[in-house]
Amino acid sequence: KMMRDNNLVRHLDACETMGNATAICSDKTGTLTMNRMTVVQVFITGHYYKGLPRLKDIPASAMDLLTTGIGVNCAYTSKILAPEKDGGLPSQIGNKTECALLGFSLKLDRHYQAIREKIPEESLFKVYTFNSERKSMSTVLYNPDGSYRMFSKGASEILLLKCCMILASSGEAIPFRTQKRKEIMKQVIEPMASQGLRTICLAYKDFPAADGEPNWEDEEDILSNLTCIAVVGIEDPVRPEVPEAIRKCQQAGITVRMVTGDNISTARAIACKCGILNTGEDFLCMDGKEFNRLIRNSQGEIEQGLIDKIWPNLRVLARSSPTDKYNLVKGIIDSTVLKKRQVVAVTGDGTNDGPALKKADVGFAMGIAGTDVAKEASDIILTDDNFSSIVQAVKWGRNVYDSISKFLQFQLTVNVVAVIVAFTGACITQDSPLKAVQMLWVNLIMDTFASLALATEQPTDALLLRKPYGRDKPLISHTMMKNIVGHAIYQLAVIFTLIYHGEILLNIASGRNAPLHAPPSVHYTIVFNTFVLMQIFNEINARKIHGERNVFEGIFKNTIFCVILLGTLLAQILIVQVGGSPFSCVALNWQQWLICACLGLGSLLWGQVVSSIPSCGCPKVIKPATREILLNIASGRNAPLHAPPSVHYTIVFNTFVLMQIFNEINARKIHGERNVFEGIFKNTIFCVILLGTLLAQILIVQVGGSPFSCVALNWQQWLICACLGLGSLLWGQVVSSIPSCGCPKVIKPATRAEK
Repeated sequence: KMMRDNNLVRHLDACETMGNATAICSDKTGTLTMNRMTVVQVFITGHYYKGLPRLKDIPASAMDLLTTGIGVNCAYTSKILAPEKDGGLPSQIGNKTECALLGFSLKLDRHYQAIREKIPEESLFKVYTFNSERKSMSTVLYNPDGSYRMFSKGASEILLLKCCMILASSGEAIPFRTQKRKEIMKQVIEPMASQGLRTICLAYKDFPAADGEPNWEDEEDILSNLTCIAVVGIEDPVRPEVPEAIRKCQQAGITVRMVTGDNISTARAIACKCGILNTGEDFLCMDGKEFNRLIRNSQGEIEQGLIDKIWPNLRVLARSSPTDKYNLVKGIIDSTVLKKRQVVAVTGDGTNDGPALKKADVGFAMGIAGTDVAKEASDIILTDDNFSSIVQAVKWGRNVYDSISKFLQFQLTVNVVAVIVAFTGACITQDSPLKAVQMLWVNLIMDTFASLALATEQPTDALLLRKPYGRDKPLISHTMMKNIVGHAIYQLAVIFTLIYHGEILLNIASGRNAPLHAPPSVHYTIVFNTFVLMQIFNEINARKIHGERNVFEGIFKNTIFCVILLGTLLAQILIVQVGGSPFSCVALNWQQWLICACLGLGSLLWGQVVSSIPSCGCPKVIKPATREILLNIASGRNAPLHAPPSVHYTIVFNTFVLMQIFNEINARKIHGERNVFEGIFKNTIFCVILLGTLLAQILIVQVGGSPFSCVALNWQQWLICACLGLGSLLWGQVVSSIPSCGCPKVIKPATRAEK
């Protein structure tokens, strides 16, 4: 189902974790934007064009430099293909920024493919590929006269600083003064960036043969004294659905941060369009260089305290590297500045995004633009590279949590009632009102059918109206506890009334104290039927666990729920009417069915009464400390996702198993005998199984490792576990000392005939 919402889940636990996310650090390009880039503004030969220049506006020499630089200094794998359908858009293959430049070349009637045929890829002398530190790409061509020409493209504010010449209106290169550079920065680049355009500078440099062979390893010298050809503004429109998706995230208590490689003006403009930044809000926007400076102390080391001063108000991190992204994610996760630990989701598509994706609680990789390394490091892959799909993941995560809670609420109610009825009936009437086959049917309802019905609810936008639960929130909330206790009280009241006064109220023969192998009674058939119908109708109540009054809202949108509910009801009718002796049932008449149905429907009415009771009246949840004082070990509670096994929970597991192993010896005697070891060695199979189980447990704990979520224990910890396990034998002696007559006396009420 999540796959249909463009979420390919690689780690199942990430789905539930995403429902608890409090922060999302998102890339801009392709996630918040459409990743379909086009050149819309150009500065060339001293003129600033708010649209695209005409062919005649650009001198021939400048045109040759511009189009040749675009053709050879873009990856030869980047290309633009004709539309697949008439009237469609051309397909962009490869790097989208390069595709925008190639498209610009096509609009100038200079096909880049003709340039590439003239200068094939294998003839390129040297290529300085783009990286996050250099922020530029350069390609060197070897000329027949022994000289070289290098074409460069990159971030405008960085590459312009390396230019000492610029093309004039005549197409000739003239000195590029500092004052002129400042004018271009203020009058061209800043206006472009303020409109959300990505600004790219195109430049070139000649290496005359007379100067000798350059030192190609000295990048600082090679990438200096360039000649500026043009500055282009590339538009990457915000996805239409993104502003609404971000608004929903903010409504759901999730802070969205943009982490991008674009300059700060472009990033701020896009953040405003997306809704990450809103008018009147006092949030931070900074670039990676400033961020790195502020989070480091005088020794150059990163300090958590310095990060804590920044991240709560940071919304946009521009000109950032993958390392900056990792430091931000780690800083948010490790922070203790807020009461609750932040649950962070991160998007990434590059190879260098791997560390940040792994560090995050949930890592999202791009399915279209993402590299294999990013996908391997991720928990969920967005098959459409769209931010709105992350919102769907949040909804599914919260829906999974709610589905588990719904099932628990329903199952605990059934269990509490069934156990009390069976136990009380056995003690008082020496016969359970619910027979073995009937209990199996009830278990089938509450385990298999109920889990399918309650776990198949579709996520709705209402899930985003609540804040994240918090990592330490108890699974059974106050409202759920109120519902469990409230419905159990109603059902027990109805069942006990029917068991002990039903024969009088309904004018039927009593089913209590029936002799062995007696035929089924109408009395206990009504008890069983009413019990099952109350569970069926309470299944509708269990659809809502947050105190909602309308339990029918959206019920018909869940076809599986409706089919299971009606199927269970039909099966119950067949069991009662034609099940006969195998189900200990007698066919009921319509009046008796009406009584059972009314009592079952009473669960729905009682549910409204329970919903009216304030949840704050329930007992408060006690939150224990995070340090296990008794054993002086680190707590295993609230461990982060994918955390290694803990000694704490290994001891819990080991003690539990050892208690079962030693209690197996107690279970050999069921008539109050004190010597539970009597004849134990005569049963070879028992001894072999007991010792084999003990040996297997030792191996699981000591060498099982992560597959069994265990850590090898030392001898002191094993001694503690063994003593607690042996305590089962000692406690068995205590229990055996308690006289059975001390149990409540059996009350034998009169039969209807005796009354």
